[in-house]
Parts: sequence; C-alpha cells; structure tokens
Amino acid sequence: MNQSDETEILEQKIIEQNDPHAIGAMILRYQDRLERVVAFRMDNRLRARVDAADVLQDAFIEANRRIVDYKLVANRMSFFLWLRFITLQKLQQLHRHHLGVKARDAGRELAIFEPGHGQATSLVLAAQLLGRMTSPSHAAMREENRRMLEQALSEMEEIDREALALRHFEHLNNAETAQLLGLSESAASNRYIRAVRRLKSVLDRIQNGTSGIFCDE
Repeated sequence: MNQSDETEILEQKIIEQNDPHAIGAMILRYQDRLERVVAFRMDNRLRARVDAADVLQDAFIEANRRIVDYKLVANRMSFFLWLRFITLQKLQQLHRHHLGVKARDAGRELAIFEPGHGQATSLVLAAQLLGRMTSPSHAAMREENRRMLEQALSEMEEIDREALALRHFEHLNNAETAQLLGLSESAASNRYIRAVRRLKSVLDRIQNGTSGIFCDE
C-alpha cells in the first residue's frame, strides 16, 4: 500500500469514526511540513518568546477538539490543509497576543493570500532568500542584495509572491498551492515558474550566475 492510499484510509477513519489513532497518525505524518509553515510565517520578534513546537502542540490540541469541523469540509480539502489552517490560526493568535498584530478572523475561508500585505511578504521572502547565501563575499554586500531582492519581489503581483512562498518555503505541491490561491493547477504552476524566473535574474547578479536556490518545474 502506498502513502497516498494510507492517507486516504486514515482520512476516512477520521471522518467516519473519529478514530483517535488515525488522527494521531495523521498529525505525526504532517508534523515536519507544519514546522516549515510555522518557521516561515512566524514573526522574528516572536521567535525569542515562542517555540515552533509550542505552536504545533496548541494546534494539534485544537485540531482534536474541532475534528467535527473537518468533516464539514473534508469533501473539498485535505486533512493536511485543514491542519495547516488550524496551525496558522494559532500562530496568528500568538502574534496578536505578543505583538498586537491583528489576527485573521477564525471563521474565514482557508486561504493565505490576502491583498494589502505585499510589503511584509516581500520583506520576509527577501530575508529568507538572503539567509541561504552564506558566502563572506555575499555577507559583505548583504544590504545591497536585500534591496535588490525586495525591489524585485515588490514588483511582482502579490499572488505570485504567495505562490513562491507556498511552493518554495512551505514546500506545498502545486495542487495544494492552487487550492489555497483559488487558481487552476496550470495557472498556479505558471505563476510559480514566472516568479522563479524573475527572481533568478536577480539572484544571478548577486551570486555570479549560481542561483541554484530555485529549480523550475
């Protein structure tokens, strides 16, 4: 039995039986993926106060408490995407509590794309990309590199930046990305490839042609 079949069986047990063993198995299966989500989305100011493991623990407790809610949306989203939604809600609550950042309404549709937050997304993406450039020569030019990346990112459409964030930093697949952004799979793929190619031109200038950070589909 392959992993896809196992996932389908576990999801059915959750939907039909509220099977706690199936819920636990699914949470364990997605723990690493959700850690990446938290690592990418957590505000740097929060990292000294809250550990990613604490966010996930709270999210998993909440998911168990609200498992009936998953049954209502299981026909249109995977258990992973639902867990991701719960995890982001918990993270947003922590942002609001510690930093005074307005959290997303918990009743909204599952989606991370939200107009009006392009600047923050550009800053986060630039910081993440620069964090992968460890050469001393790059460090010496870090400020200029940051400006170049932020400028390139800010000129993209917000939905392209989100496609980049979801695919490259959260490691979601194209189908998951398309669902979150409300796009067809071909449109989501095209946006991601377009964003990658645009950034590669900037990274080539920064890294003298060695922009191996990204790979096209």
